[in-house]
Formats: sequence, C-alpha cells, structure tokens
Amino acid sequence: MTARQWMIYGANGYTGELIARQAKEEGLTPVLAGRSEGKIAPLARELGFEFRAFALDSPEAVAEHIADMAVVVHAAGPFSATAPPMMTACIKAGTHYCDITGEIGVFEHAHALDDQARAAGVILCPGVGFDVIPTDCVAACLKEALPDATHLTLGFDSRSGFSPGTAKTSVEGMADGGKVRRDGRIVTVPLASGMREIDFGDGSKTAMTIPWGDVSTAYYTTGIPNIEVYIPSSPGAIRRIRRLNWVRPLLGLGVVQGFLKAQVEKKVRGPSAEKREKQPTHVWGEAVNASGERKVARIRTANGYTVTLHGAVMVARHLMETDAPGGYYTPSKLMGKDLVTRLPGSGELTIE
Repeated sequence: MTARQWMIYGANGYTGELIARQAKEEGLTPVLAGRSEGKIAPLARELGFEFRAFALDSPEAVAEHIADMAVVVHAAGPFSATAPPMMTACIKAGTHYCDITGEIGVFEHAHALDDQARAAGVILCPGVGFDVIPTDCVAACLKEALPDATHLTLGFDSRSGFSPGTAKTSVEGMADGGKVRRDGRIVTVPLASGMREIDFGDGSKTAMTIPWGDVSTAYYTTGIPNIEVYIPSSPGAIRRIRRLNWVRPLLGLGVVQGFLKAQVEKKVRGPSAEKREKQPTHVWGEAVNASGERKVARIRTANGYTVTLHGAVMVARHLMETDAPGGYYTPSKLMGKDLVTRLPGSGELTIE
C-alpha cells in the first residue's frame, strides 16, 4: 500500500457510488469500504477496486482499518452518527478526513476537534460536496468584496431532489427546528422562520430559511457574525412547513422518525444521470455592512450531486498531495475561494 492510497467509506450509498465511479473515470484506485461486505463487494469487483468491510462502533478498531490510508472520504450517513467516530479514528491513525455532510452539528464537532487534529497533523475538512463548496466559496468572495460585512445571507436554487440518505437527514433535522447565526452564536428558530424574495440567478422567487451547513462553516470562513441560508419554496409549502412547528417535539420521537424514514426507503430514489445533467444549480449570496452597503454574488454550478462527486475527488487528490498543517478547515480555507469555479459545470462567480 502506498502513502497516496485513499478510501471511500460508504461507497455503496447513492452519492458514495457516484464518487467511486468518478474516481474510476479519473484513473484513481481508492479502496471502497462500508459496514456490509455484501453491499460493498459487488461495486468494488465491478470497478476493480480493493474493498474492506467494517463498522464504526469503535474508533480504535476503525483506526486499524484506515492506518495505511492517506485520506478517507466519508460518505456514510447519517453523519451525525457516523462522522464523530470516523473523525476520531482518522486523528488516531494520522489520516486526513473529508466528508460530504451538510449537517451543522457535524461541522461544529469537527471545529471542536481542531486542537487534536493540529497536534496529530491531520486535516479535517467536512462538507466537500454541494454541502458546502459553492456556498462556502460565495461566502469567502463576499467577505473579500465587503470586509466589514456584519450580515451574510446565502442561498441556492436546486431542483434535483434528494437521495435517500439526504432525505433521511432532513427527516432527522426537522425535530431540531431551524438554525441561524446571530451575533456569532448558532440559535434555534422555528422552521421556515425567514421568508423573502430572492433572485438566485433565474428570476425572483419566494424563499425560506433552512438550517444549512453554512450557518456553521461560513462563520469560520468569514467571521461574519449573522448568517442565514435560503432556498426557494412556494408560499403554500412554506405555510405547511411552518405548521410543523406546532408539532415539532413529536417529530423527534423514535416511532415518528422510524415511520418517516421507512417512507423515504420506499419512495425516494436519487436523481438519474440524465436528470442531473439537465438540472444545474443557481447559488446566491448577499453581504451587508453596518452602514447598509450591499454586495451580491451569484454563480451557476452543475447539479448538486455532480458538484459533490467532482468536489470530493478533487479534495481527496489535494489532501494526498498537500503539506498544509493539520486542523479543521472549510473547503474554501483548504483550497481557495475559487474552488467552486474549478469544478466542471461551474460558470463565472460574479459580484455586484
């Protein structure tokens, strides 16, 4: 095993498989891994890759499985459960870590491990997919354009739909309510608490706030203390989501979570390659300072899943070659604010 070897854990999932196939297309040979040999082995054999099967129950045991890896791309959700043990294992093994999460709690956990990662010389960079490369790069560019910004609003217009894993994560998140950053602190707000008209790049649309990962990451990228994230939604859908606030405590009950996740298993399938090709994403951001000066950024990217498969492979390549100090990084802090424009399918990032 060479020092440049890397692993995709969770390669049998929808997005993990996309990343594995992209790696194959680029002539790379990652080790594919997951909890179940029966699920991971067929894909590994098809692609001609080595595979390993192991659970994440013990970070010490996981560290033994990844000790010969330079990098782990973690693609097994729900990340709230799987990311902490894998991060700990990577620190123990001296292996760089990245993942494709969009969960605020996972970003905050990685940031809390910054000192340990620095001491171990290990880079922790969660969110190297659509969650959160495009919005993180937009945030970094807006900070440069308006250095004294006090408020940052980000958003995106994507119509590609969810993979099963992303849908399950959304189900889990409903019980936690909305999240925004105010005066430097992440606070809980009602679901869809904010509503405004936004031109993401494809005409003005009604939009609502969501608890997106940038509520965490954009703060570490920019230092801007007030952050919200929006997606477009119809007024009727926003009203329905707001009504969920009345029963939000019930949404966290195990029986309710189990029922909703079972529905996801039955009904949700990730978008096809043809659908991904036809559905690009518009990403938008706005920075405002205390005197009311305003800067707006926009960029059109490929479909979110396409961004993720290219982003994950690009970051994995970088981590195998970098000599950057260990610690917690956001994608733009690790690879520069122009990272999103280097991904296939991205247009120019404009600021006005």
